[in-house]
Amino acid sequence: MKLMWFHLMPYTELPEDFRERHPSVWVDIHSSLFDPKRAHRMYNDFMDELEYAADCGYDAICVNEHHSNGYGLMPSPNLIASALARRTSQVPICVMGNSLALYNPPPRVAEEFAMLDVISGGRLIAGFPVGTPMDTCFAYGQNPSMLRERYLEAHDLVIKAWTEQDTFAFNGRFNQQRYVNIWPRPVQQPHPPIWIPGGGSVETWQWCAEMDYVYCYLSYYGYKAGKATMDGFWAEMDRLGKDRNPYRAGFAQVVAVAESRQQAIDLYTEPAEYFFNRCLHVDPRFASPAGYSTEATQRAGLESMVKKAANAQSLIMGDKTNRGMTMADFVDRGYVVIGSPDEVVEQLNALADDLNVGHLMLLMQFGSMGKELTQYNTRLFAEKVMPRMRTRFAEWEDRWWPKPMAEAERATIPAFRQAAE
Repeated sequence: MKLMWFHLMPYTELPEDFRERHPSVWVDIHSSLFDPKRAHRMYNDFMDELEYAADCGYDAICVNEHHSNGYGLMPSPNLIASALARRTSQVPICVMGNSLALYNPPPRVAEEFAMLDVISGGRLIAGFPVGTPMDTCFAYGQNPSMLRERYLEAHDLVIKAWTEQDTFAFNGRFNQQRYVNIWPRPVQQPHPPIWIPGGGSVETWQWCAEMDYVYCYLSYYGYKAGKATMDGFWAEMDRLGKDRNPYRAGFAQVVAVAESRQQAIDLYTEPAEYFFNRCLHVDPRFASPAGYSTEATQRAGLESMVKKAANAQSLIMGDKTNRGMTMADFVDRGYVVIGSPDEVVEQLNALADDLNVGHLMLLMQFGSMGKELTQYNTRLFAEKVMPRMRTRFAEWEDRWWPKPMAEAERATIPAFRQAAE
């Protein structure tokens, strides 16, 4: 099993009355809530945390793309990844975005991902999400009924830009370019491994199988809630005649570990309640615009994580005080894997058994969690949980993992990182 450290980079200082006074953390969140000087500290702490995870031996560090929100401060994950490519030397870097339909022209993605792959010496995992409706349709103004078609065309253009040796012309419905000839070219050939974040669309499952891409279910509601979606994914793989190699799939899970279960509850209650009650406070009017979900997905009764987050507001707001759910609710529903190292291992083994997922993306900084607590969570997991999970799925080959340059061929890492590594 690959254990990957995933950072959302949430704004950590939303006010206590945020949910009462603001309809959504996404799209129309008010600019007065953002303090650039405070965010300067946040960004640098977040990058320290990612680099610390690399030092602790996680299999990869992960970033992603979102817009117009206080849930994730990464409108350009490539900027973060470029810094990580210089300040780390061994760890793969998973960019769980770019949202292809938002780039005009799409070869910009091919160029920037190629740059990242070259700078890092072939350590890039390239994520191609369709994107949330808040990011794509409301923040960036894309037509929801054309989004997937635009995305697929952009994907084809990026792949051809990576693999075609000669300058070529591209004439699509949304993109027309007389000369496509990207420089630089990626280290990994024919291109970096491609992973597709998804929320449960039948078409995405089928497309991942057809293209031999990794399907990543970015669930923020835990492996218990994610079982129905992953069962559907594996049933579709069976129907298509694909093997059940667990490395075909990825899954995101909030994890909180301490020396004892009670200590974990004490340490992580505040950031968990901040995360689920403020960072996931999504107005339902932004969650599912007409035309965004396909007919097949609707017939299958599947909902994206965004729609689930919006629907959860009715549950969260069930009491008149509007205080939100508590840590007891999150633990009871399985949103958070929490406890002592032994208890976390037990829960993650259950996740591995139930979901058959070989790439586990760990949310170990969540909500308002500060750097010191994040590093404690990260270190304790690395020391007492990770060694006991790595043997899972050892019988399977991970064909979707980066293939970097030989270490002797790579540039010398900067002196400021040599001391740490």
